Amino acid sequence: MAGGLLLSGAIATLFATALPAQDPSSGIADPPPDKIVIKVATVNGSGCPQGTAAVAVSPDNTAFTVTYSDYLAQVGGSSDPTAFRKNCQINLIVHVPQGFTYAIASADYRGFASLQPGASSTEKASYYFQGSPNTASITHPFRGPYNDNWQATDTTEWAQLVWAPCGVQRNFNINTELRVNAGTSAPGSTSFMTMDSTDGDISTIYHLAWKECPSS
Repeated sequence: MAGGLLLSGAIATLFATALPAQDPSSGIADPPPDKIVIKVATVNGSGCPQGTAAVAVSPDNTAFTVTYSDYLAQVGGSSDPTAFRKNCQINLIVHVPQGFTYAIASADYRGFASLQPGASSTEKASYYFQGSPNTASITHPFRGPYNDNWQATDTTEWAQLVWAPCGVQRNFNINTELRVNAGTSAPGSTSFMTMDSTDGDISTIYHLAWKECPSS
């Protein structure tokens, strides 16, 4: 598979109900009945080494997931000096049914963090279409002491959605980052943040909004 990512046809359970209610006057359409196809063009970053991420599309075309199995940032103790920041940029080719366009309405991120008192961390995500000057970036901070699962949601209002151009293929880019700062934590102590899990992969879920393209 391109970029070392795996592509599966569907995933059984996604959280599509987290999408905001649709406004009939906004031009937002129901998901197209035909299946969308997402292919991975490239993957780059220390948070997603080759073969450690997978993409899956929901059966109802309202969401897709990116699942990581080796996405961990850490600082302190015997950590590598460069391990405090990990990132992953995924370039996706999204084939949608004719006559439709899409936007990313929201994204759910999950993982686990163990932060010592005085330490902190951030999860950041950026989204943009190839060739577009519009880039949306959202950052979520966490502070120690913290030793639990974490969750963060990026949401875009309908009026602010950035739509894929109709009739033109534009790859969609997602750039995520985990960063851990030792701060005033005790010397020698270790803090870390993951977007993966020892008891199963953690999926990052991207919810799609749909709109019909103008008639040519």
